[in-house]
Amino acid sequence: AYLIAEKDINPWNILAITFTNKAAQEMRERVDQITGEMGNSIWVSTFHSTCVRILRRYIDRLGYDTNFTIYDTDDQKSLIKDIMKRLQMDPKLYRDRAIMAAISSAKDEMIEPDQYRIDAGIDWKLQKYAAVYAEYQAELKKNNAMDFDDLLVQTVKLFQQFPEVLDYYQEQFRYIMVDEYQDTNTVQFRFVSLLAAKYRNLCVVGDDDQSIYKFRGANIPYAKVIKLEQNYRSTQNILNAANEVIANNQGRKAKRLWTENPEGDLIDLRQFQSGFEEAEYVAGEITRGVRTEGKKYRDYAILYRTNAQSRLFEEKLLLANVPYKIVGGVNFYARREIKDLLAYLRVIENPEDDLAVLRIINV
Repeated sequence: AYLIAEKDINPWNILAITFTNKAAQEMRERVDQITGEMGNSIWVSTFHSTCVRILRRYIDRLGYDTNFTIYDTDDQKSLIKDIMKRLQMDPKLYRDRAIMAAISSAKDEMIEPDQYRIDAGIDWKLQKYAAVYAEYQAELKKNNAMDFDDLLVQTVKLFQQFPEVLDYYQEQFRYIMVDEYQDTNTVQFRFVSLLAAKYRNLCVVGDDDQSIYKFRGANIPYAKVIKLEQNYRSTQNILNAANEVIANNQGRKAKRLWTENPEGDLIDLRQFQSGFEEAEYVAGEITRGVRTEGKKYRDYAILYRTNAQSRLFEEKLLLANVPYKIVGGVNFYARREIKDLLAYLRVIENPEDDLAVLRIINV
């Protein structure tokens, strides 16, 4: 909005990229609110959507038709399984998911099947992966199809092999903005670098303290660094603790978060010998708060790192008769494999239980 209103820059010369469809949609709504009609010609999208738009126009130069299909995870899985059968690979020894992940990682780093085979050396397992990768790419090409990783890889190839196409988009996107920059992988980094090479107007927002991969180019030459240190969500005590912990990380850009919010409560720290002990303590604290301090169950939230950890808390909360709701996951006892297993146990206990018999008759 600033570039358009204050700097008289054409909206169609701006590209704004983020990582998820949800974030892109939110960004698009905000842009439209601020700029009105002017914002319509700005490209606000994810990396993948941007690449699809480019490829739909120019992919024929790389030997694909412009009406190519995009394979989702299920399509990929089916194709990988077919290839594994063809190569007579034992599914007990080789997991399709592991192979898919290996191929995806290779594409993130722009490693082609031939190079992958060379890098595999004498590692027989990786050599098998290399064979699947080569077949997989050949099949995709034959089917005029791409997976999500290909969208980026093929766009970078297009730019590298056809300078006139790159030049067209460099002229169009003179101002490029990338959100969540700390999450960029090699192929995304290459894509942005090529696009921004001509006019060098690149604005990235990222936080090395939130880096999922490794922070790329932490010391960027000729770049002006603007620190966004004010926090709007947390209390100062939370930020003080976070600042002290993250300060021990090596190779980060120094910053110190602050807020205009109140100091807030001090952090209470407990250490436990096991997950059971931890879950028991949490359930006990909730029960105590509700019974003796007039708190409500809805005042509490339990955060854990992985979905697998929910089970211990669920067990202890059930025993303590505490109602709970799993957010963004499935209640342990409602998971398919658990319900199947419980149905077996019910049939053993009570053969008349028709519902349980129906559930497991083909499982």
